[in-house]
Amino acid sequence: MTSTRSALDADWLALCRRAVAGLERMLADVPTTKQRALETGTRGSGGDRTLEIDSGAEQLVFDQLDALRGEGYRFCALSEERGVMDYGDDGVRVIIDPIDGSLNAKRGISSYALSIAVADGTTMSDVVFGFVHDFGPSEDWWAWRGRGAWLDGMPLDPTLGERRGRDGRLEVLGIESADPRWIAASIDALVDSAYRVRALGTIAASLCQVAAARFDGMVSLRRSRGVDAAAGQLIVRESGGQVSFPWCDRPLGAPLTAEPTSPVIAARSSETLSRLERIPA
Repeated sequence: MTSTRSALDADWLALCRRAVAGLERMLADVPTTKQRALETGTRGSGGDRTLEIDSGAEQLVFDQLDALRGEGYRFCALSEERGVMDYGDDGVRVIIDPIDGSLNAKRGISSYALSIAVADGTTMSDVVFGFVHDFGPSEDWWAWRGRGAWLDGMPLDPTLGERRGRDGRLEVLGIESADPRWIAASIDALVDSAYRVRALGTIAASLCQVAAARFDGMVSLRRSRGVDAAAGQLIVRESGGQVSFPWCDRPLGAPLTAEPTSPVIAARSSETLSRLERIPA
């Protein structure tokens, strides 16, 4: 009989890379918008309509988790589509968004991401490992709590700061939840904060842009879900950046769930984080 092993000791980076390879093959088999727009007829645990590519991507990740359980590791998994799945130990949680940016994936727009996080508790502060693969530029981002963050195997520089103009505004600010009505409601604060805004359509990938100081900061203009932000927020923090979920009782107190709870704010400095927290959402 296989003995129980701590899932925190598993080779999560190798598992994530195997999942990426499987997703790349699956997506190559359905290259057109017509193929990728097919729906399963159900809604995921987060409330969105489930695309067949969402379901297929999720299955590929769960195939890897099934194999990990077969090796004796115990954990529980939370996915955007399936909700919570018991693998024998709720003390270790695996948080999965198989395709963050499904609309982009459906339409063939470049940025969409696989996001996988591993935590030893129930909130953002408990995330131990985070991995994001952005399928547009084919970049692997990952971080281990207390050990730093990497992009394609190269350590991210924790000393990088933001770029500002003479008037103090940020050069590039990432925004998510980019419904025109929400942008309109926040437009004055956005004008005061930045020269340019960029909306990638995926919270996970946008957070990674802050981690590499490609974005000087990032705000979601509405509440984000734990499955979208769990991995990316650790990558930002381990790269020397700052993250908060301002509608929660603690900056990193957002729950690791599929339900929207708070906007997510990320920056390269605490000063900029405080300023961006004042953008209405």
